[in-house]
Amino acid sequence: MSLPKTLAEDVSRNLVMVARLIDEDPEQAYAYSRIALRLASRVAAVREAAGFAAYATQKYSEALAEFRAAKRMTGSVELWPVMADCERGLGRPERAMAMAGEPEVQKLDKAGQVEMRLVAAGARRDMGQLDAAIVTLQSSELASNAVHPWTARLRYAYADALLAAGREDEAREWFGKALEADKDGSTDASDRLAEMDGVEFVDALDEDEDADEDEHEDGTDKDDEDKGRTSEA
Repeated sequence: MSLPKTLAEDVSRNLVMVARLIDEDPEQAYAYSRIALRLASRVAAVREAAGFAAYATQKYSEALAEFRAAKRMTGSVELWPVMADCERGLGRPERAMAMAGEPEVQKLDKAGQVEMRLVAAGARRDMGQLDAAIVTLQSSELASNAVHPWTARLRYAYADALLAAGREDEAREWFGKALEADKDGSTDASDRLAEMDGVEFVDALDEDEDADEDEHEDGTDKDDEDKGRTSEA
């Protein structure tokens, strides 16, 4: 609203494209975010969108700079977990762990605190502290039977850590719990369970293609073969 109407519309169009493309085509989303950034770099929402687009394309240093700018503009701490994850992406898990102990974490809502816990557990794993990662994920949120938007991801991360530690029976149980909570398919818990149980999925289309290749591997069409036999007769 601080921008002239025409400029505001141009910026909005680019931000809409960032939101639409960030999952399916992050590079294109990033390109739109750069346009918005050139048009309105002093708008916090633009800096945040640019940060997420850079994050989606693994440009972690750039993403972190944008998130920091947005935080300065708004005073909000909601980007704290993703900022810490950028530190992980830059190969600095110890900085992510330090951020997990900062006062900003206490100002996050429940979803933000769970996200911070996930980042901290990931940082522990980055540092080779697998047992500590498992303990980090053990919480009242993990133990709760209530399902929230973050429940599936939390349970999945716990199952994955257990599996990495060789605790397969527990991992299978928690992958199952993650699948129960995963209403929108945000994890591949079903695939992980199938993999643990030795189930192999075969693409029917691939099977058909293989059959066609076998049938015509000598380069002769079946109809042509039949015609040849008729002529010989």
